[in-house]
Amino acid sequence: MFRRGLFYSYLSIYLRFFLGLTVTETTLFATLPMILNVVFQTFVWGGISDRHQKRRTLIILGELSAALITVLVWYIHTIPASKHVAGYVIILGLSVTEIFWSMSNVAWSALLSDLYPERERTGIHGRLSSVGALGRLAGVWIGGAAYDGLTRYYEGWGFDKGLLFFVASGVMVISAIPMLWVPEGGVGTSTADGEMPGGEVPGRGFWQALMGSDYSRKFLMFLLAMVLINFGRNCVSVTTTQYLVLDEGFDVSSALLSHIVNMRSIAVFIGGLVIGRFSKRFSDEVLLISSSVIATVSLLGFAIAQALPVIFISNFLTGASEVVILASSYTYASRLIPALRRGKQFALFNATIFLSWGVAGTLITGPIVDLLIRSGATQVFSYRMSFLAAAVLVVAGIITLAFVNRMDDRRV
Repeated sequence: MFRRGLFYSYLSIYLRFFLGLTVTETTLFATLPMILNVVFQTFVWGGISDRHQKRRTLIILGELSAALITVLVWYIHTIPASKHVAGYVIILGLSVTEIFWSMSNVAWSALLSDLYPERERTGIHGRLSSVGALGRLAGVWIGGAAYDGLTRYYEGWGFDKGLLFFVASGVMVISAIPMLWVPEGGVGTSTADGEMPGGEVPGRGFWQALMGSDYSRKFLMFLLAMVLINFGRNCVSVTTTQYLVLDEGFDVSSALLSHIVNMRSIAVFIGGLVIGRFSKRFSDEVLLISSSVIATVSLLGFAIAQALPVIFISNFLTGASEVVILASSYTYASRLIPALRRGKQFALFNATIFLSWGVAGTLITGPIVDLLIRSGATQVFSYRMSFLAAAVLVVAGIITLAFVNRMDDRRV
């Protein structure tokens, strides 16, 4: 989360205004890496995790590999004479990084369900979100300060000279150290889900569970709902900071931008601490739908805002909805996923989140903004229309989710 605070908040601005990429091109730094992340989660690391029931090992290897490659990406991007080419070096380099970082992504999702019973998962996920929010707060703050070298240098200095790459890499190395004291995980580490020691599910043979049809219609429809909700709320993630720094718009400095962005982190931190209590009073379905409604309101706030206080409030609502959506949807998914298939099926669930940060921006936000600008619309109006389109997607996801709750759990 520290790395995301650094990269997703400021790298978009660096690519757009320092290296000269178009809005759609800037979204590629999230799109291509996330596609490879999902592909390798689903077809490589998820299968390895299920076959060998290794979670902690994959997390440690993923973090250390990503840390090393991140430094290499900075060095290689300084070689080309063309700034435009340098931008694509970053995009392709981060794509390679995600191949290995995806080990960690799929492993921790399975590990939480391995170690905690269903009734505790929403609260545990929420508390982890709070810890992650602290990391994101620090990442955004350092990113804002280092982006222009504490205003002593030029805009983009932190990425151009490598400081932000080095800091992100160092934190990823440090993050792997606590994992040495975490259990390896795997089926059989607890009987919270009814697994027998050794991974045998009562009433169902091992090979039948491993090789049989394990995707339920309800799970697949749930994935569709999450695609719409996550694509809607995250398709503007890469471009929001571009919108806020526009000269003809709010024209915020990198320091002020860090405060705006951190309103989201503060909301995630607070929400993560209280989500456990809410999960005991309300079902995951209620929490997921209500938080999606809040996400819609926050997007509309960005679309109509005429003053910075509305932006601050909207970003706070974005963070509040995010932590509830992530925690409640994770627990919802864990109920629908067979214990022996957590690697691959959590990889599919993660895909609805990871692809939403990039693919949604490339297919929806970027083209909307670029096409409207080319047609003569102002930049501010063009970005605002992308927020409206995002809100429509989330509403479609809410409607789909309402149908999910009425479906049976038959396998396909």
